[in-house]
Amino acid sequence: MTPPPADPTPTPFPDAPDSRRIRVAVEPTATGTVLRLGGEIDMDTAHQLDAALGRALSDGGERCPLSLDLSEVTFCDSTGLNTLLRARQRALDRHASLSLTAVSEQVAHLLDITRTAPLFGLPPSPDRRTPDGLRHRP
Repeated sequence: MTPPPADPTPTPFPDAPDSRRIRVAVEPTATGTVLRLGGEIDMDTAHQLDAALGRALSDGGERCPLSLDLSEVTFCDSTGLNTLLRARQRALDRHASLSLTAVSEQVAHLLDITRTAPLFGLPPSPDRRTPDGLRHRP
């Protein structure tokens, strides 16, 4: 019997039905690990991000910095933000750092309105306005 053809678009989480909505690429570097994320981070995909972050923190060992590139994230809701905040706490518990090296406009807006950007090493943007038109205080 002939085996079925290989899937031309493998995903990092082939067993997850919604795995095409989020992309995670892991890049070990000389100074730590970079996770490049793309797609949507919401209540349906946050568990995949959480698993990838957990593996990266475990594989990196203590004091190994973890950087996240979120420049290709098209959507992130409160579940995604909570996943990032929990990963930051796990990194702190391991005496490692977790920082955001790049963010999409959507993620930047979320971090600004929740005032969590500084927790990830990003300055708050004084030019951003909330939906009600008010400027954030630096």
